[in-house]
Amino acid sequence: MKKPAMSKMHEKIDELMERKFKIQLGGGDARIDAQHDRGKLTARERIELLLDPDSFMELNPFVEHRATHFGLDQIEAPGEGVVTGYGKIHGRPVYIFAQDFTVFGGALGEMHAMKIAKVMDLAAKNGAPVIGLNDSGGARIQEGVSSLDGYGTIFYRNAIYSGVIPQISVILGPCAGGAVYSPAITDFVFMVEKTSQMFITGPKVIETVTGEKISAENLGGAKVHASISGNAHFTGETEQEVLEEVRRLLSFLPQNNQEKPPLVETAIRRELQEELLELVPAESTKVYDVRKVIETIVDNGDFLEVQPQFAKNIVVGFARIDGHSVGMIANQPKVMAGGLDIHSSDKLARFIRFCDCFNIPLVTFEDVSGFFPGINQEHGGIIRHGAKILYAYSEATVPKITVILRKAYGGAYVALNSKSIGADIVYAWPNAEIAVMGPEGAANIIFAKEIEQSEDPAATRAEKIAEYREKFANPYVAASLGMVDDVIDPRETRTKVAQALEMLRHKTESRPAKKHGNIPL
Repeated sequence: MKKPAMSKMHEKIDELMERKFKIQLGGGDARIDAQHDRGKLTARERIELLLDPDSFMELNPFVEHRATHFGLDQIEAPGEGVVTGYGKIHGRPVYIFAQDFTVFGGALGEMHAMKIAKVMDLAAKNGAPVIGLNDSGGARIQEGVSSLDGYGTIFYRNAIYSGVIPQISVILGPCAGGAVYSPAITDFVFMVEKTSQMFITGPKVIETVTGEKISAENLGGAKVHASISGNAHFTGETEQEVLEEVRRLLSFLPQNNQEKPPLVETAIRRELQEELLELVPAESTKVYDVRKVIETIVDNGDFLEVQPQFAKNIVVGFARIDGHSVGMIANQPKVMAGGLDIHSSDKLARFIRFCDCFNIPLVTFEDVSGFFPGINQEHGGIIRHGAKILYAYSEATVPKITVILRKAYGGAYVALNSKSIGADIVYAWPNAEIAVMGPEGAANIIFAKEIEQSEDPAATRAEKIAEYREKFANPYVAASLGMVDDVIDPRETRTKVAQALEMLRHKTESRPAKKHGNIPL
């Protein structure tokens, strides 16, 4: 029997399939193998891991560059070196771009940038997060200023859509030169240990200009940015681990600034929590790990810490209380006695502002000795940096709750969400010390003459410290003046915070009309 002739449409469909197959192969099998040999996944493999199964819809796969200089007119770049589209994470829409290192080393040119800009615009129009999987050698030099202009179109959108939709950058290879500024503007940066690097100028350029020798990893690797520069918020040992953390982060966040975070059904725990009495020593000089306090109070002990390796004297991150997302903030007495310095001020202010952008209530556990003293801190601008905390809390209109666990001294007490800068509810434990400074320092100043003229200065000093503590360094003075709403049994902390959050669920508050404020950067 004669085989029927293939119709014109079938021929066209075959051609379509061939073209799509070529695009999906990227730079080809050899370059894919080279990518795997570096311990890295391909752009499409990463997308498959990150998104819900079978949810990815690709956009603009047939886009091609139109450069002709330096032989580019003879070179094909399947997909233009970046895969873009949309899909779902936890059943909710997200938009995504993934640079393909197998095509032109993921280098960004005019049309590559256009694809990214288009998917960012779609994300903003539809009110959904945008995720960038960065793996690029930088600007496509052969395209000259067109590639630089392409970066500008992306930076502009990063800035304009900031606070409108969550923006997440995942660094999965090199990210150098101007390319680093897009991740820097986005809300969160993820990096993979030993395979991700970010720097403005690479090791070779630095050696040529300054004579300094350093490896790419020691210059801009994941550990450097997680612990020293503060440019990375999360790190992981493998790409799989990092992409799973991206999914976890998104579970705490709303889709956009007009929505509230998703509610996760949970068994409500409201019983007295006896362990809190042991976790926080009553003596103000003894150390403890405040993360254990957080994990005890939040749902299922599930706390996603942000920037855990940077500015460890402040702890920030996401958790849930009665199924609702909250931004947790706490001083860490294990590090610098929980005092606030330049780096912790920056870390805290930015976290507060993110939560405020996306309708995530703020819960602050306070145990602060003050702003950290020192010449380096003063000359480094602790006044300007510390002011960012005051500004961020004052500007925020989300529900704001503070629990004073122990110390609350001086300007740091005011800065950490006190009633005077807009806290909705302030609780204090009965052992809390709220004062201009610690009893020891205060007694030395107020009773200096009496101590000096005493027959037994040490005994008199101890007596005066106790006197000051009794009169001023307790929660009842502040409570009598309305600065503390209630002094609570520590074991009831979860219940009290949960009740306050429920009461504030529909809080509305506005600020004077203005273009924007001028935060002390």
